[in-house]
Amino acid sequence: MPPSKYKKNFLFILGSEGVPPGFAHLIPSQSDSTFVDMPSLNPFDTVLEALNKEQIVPDVIPEGFIPSTLLNIAWGDKEAQLGNELTKGDTVNEPMITFAPGSDDGPDSTYTLAFLDPDAPSRADPKFGPFRHWVITGLRAPSADAITQLAKDNTTDAPIGAKSTKQATTPYRPPGPGPGTGVHRYVFLLFREPSEGFDIPPGSPEYGAELEQRRKWSGIEFGKRYGLDLVAANFFLLKAADQ
Repeated sequence: MPPSKYKKNFLFILGSEGVPPGFAHLIPSQSDSTFVDMPSLNPFDTVLEALNKEQIVPDVIPEGFIPSTLLNIAWGDKEAQLGNELTKGDTVNEPMITFAPGSDDGPDSTYTLAFLDPDAPSRADPKFGPFRHWVITGLRAPSADAITQLAKDNTTDAPIGAKSTKQATTPYRPPGPGPGTGVHRYVFLLFREPSEGFDIPPGSPEYGAELEQRRKWSGIEFGKRYGLDLVAANFFLLKAADQ
């Protein structure tokens, strides 16, 4: 049985070069016919090319960003794939988050994920952007052993996700671009937390869940404020309904 779409895409995102230690054996060889449609690129170059193509660098992420791990976001069989188009129906529920642990991660290393729309209310007039859709802290990466087992097991489509150790700071709000506002870029930013037990202080803006409280929120400034290290990004596109 060939690998499922999820596994196939996850292995592609892991890539063939620059893979964190412990993951190189997951990469298919060029002789594997299942993967002949996949370009043999450094996966981090692929990420940067996509971010620059859609101007997420520099609109959301500053120039000079170098990813150090890889991020997969999935709603069942629908995934954010560096600029593919999804629908509102695809993204109604919280997605599964999967990322490769960093080479220097310990068992207690944790991460923060932010999900935002820089194009609020539209890319032509982003006066309310970036709009904060989700912030969740205390994420732990799946182990290399777990990812290896998933890659070897062709009998199940079940993905493995990051372990969430805390409730979301900003509850998940699914994409809902206003009619006639065109194509929106929806961006995921993954940060390594500075230490075990990291918390966003009570009363911080990230706890604001009302519509107006989510507006004009910079993920990069958020990271700087709390000493977070941006290590990965992913995104998808969503076209608003016509007027």
